[in-house]
Amino acid sequence: MALEQRVFETRDALTDKLISEISSRLSKAIAQSGKAALAVSGGRTPIDLFKGLSEVDLDWSKVVITLVDERWVDPSDDASNERLVREYLLTGKAARAQFIAHKGEAETPFEAEAELHQALAELPEAITVTILGMGEDGHTASFFPGADALASAIDPSNANDCCGIIPKTAPNPRMTLTLQRILRSDWIVLHLSGDAKQTTLKAALAEGPVEEMPVRTVLRQDRVPVSVYWAS
Repeated sequence: MALEQRVFETRDALTDKLISEISSRLSKAIAQSGKAALAVSGGRTPIDLFKGLSEVDLDWSKVVITLVDERWVDPSDDASNERLVREYLLTGKAARAQFIAHKGEAETPFEAEAELHQALAELPEAITVTILGMGEDGHTASFFPGADALASAIDPSNANDCCGIIPKTAPNPRMTLTLQRILRSDWIVLHLSGDAKQTTLKAALAEGPVEEMPVRTVLRQDRVPVSVYWAS
């Protein structure tokens, strides 16, 4: 399955196109099956996308939103992806969407895996759109190079929808969707901005082990269409 790479002159142009494409796919899924799902990543890159999506006119009550991954911090913490989503996406018209948070009351993400796996059953079999980011180290989701439990997280035979993981190169334990759950999507978007990310992408597309740049697990698979949206 060919990898689609789309380059935009401005970040605004990228955001506008991505909002249009995502909303179209969500609307189509609702019309066809009565339900749609959106999995999103954190960071600063998707903020404008979240703001735009929050004002899209569709039946958000039939959309389930969840995170691709989460730092194991309180939802009020500045580092929380849940806080970011609640502040910028689950507002306006999108406030009616159902949200499945990752962070629970358990002390560690590992203790919360079973509970979150059960909660994620609210998602349709295939997530309509999954939006991934990518770090300059080649990580995506919380698939960090050298992380404890990385092998389990990216094992396509792992039946769990989520797993705890501890990066060695980033703060906080994390909860992440597993590779097999991410690949049960209708469409995956790798949303990137900045020249450094283009350099990282070129390296990830070159030969090399997936453990070295775990984003390769998504780029090299042939089950799900993947589109790279990039602007400088």
